[in-house]
Amino acid sequence: MGIFSKLVTALRGGATEVGESIVDSQAMRILDQEIRDADVELIRSKDALVDLMAKKKVIEQKVADLSRQKGEYENYALQALNKGDEALAIDIANKVADIEAELATEQDLAGQYQKSEQQAKNAIQSADGNLRRLKQQVDTVKVTDSVQRAQATIAQRHSGAQSSMNTALSSLEKIKARQLEQTARFEAAEELAEGPSGDLQTRLKLAGIQPGGSSGTSVLARLRAQSTPALPKA
Repeated sequence: MGIFSKLVTALRGGATEVGESIVDSQAMRILDQEIRDADVELIRSKDALVDLMAKKKVIEQKVADLSRQKGEYENYALQALNKGDEALAIDIANKVADIEAELATEQDLAGQYQKSEQQAKNAIQSADGNLRRLKQQVDTVKVTDSVQRAQATIAQRHSGAQSSMNTALSSLEKIKARQLEQTARFEAAEELAEGPSGDLQTRLKLAGIQPGGSSGTSVLARLRAQSTPALPKA
């Protein structure tokens, strides 16, 4: 296969993929339109059935009229025979034969209309039931699609919120680390400001030794010594 043929094939494949992508993205809209088209066709079928039933009714009425005429002329023929009028009876019999021929044709046509009507009714009933079930399934699909879109939105927002939360926690830990570092710097600065004596005072305080200071016990002993009278010399 030449390069040009391969390019054409690749373009055709790309066009097919684009077409399928468009169809997939518009699947619900296409399905709704197909259902509307089916509704229109079903309405047309019902209208055609109404016309068929009307024509069948006309034929059936004609069959009933011909049957009535046949019986009426047969009665005339019998009356002519009873009166001995053979010629009139033959003419009436010919008339009855014509009526019977036309009646047979109309009865056959009425039978065809009856059969067509029943077939149309069955087809319409089946199509109506299928379309009703299809609409119910489409309603279910639409609800499922809405729920899934909502779930996707919630999942996306939750993912974004989780990401933001993780970022906030990371920032918080960094702030805490900076604060601890700053506190350590302050303490180090204070130690440097106090110098060696300050460091020694700190160490003495930690050891429980307080030079130059007085405790409550030493103060009380001093006060007792001052209040005790001196004994006379022997």
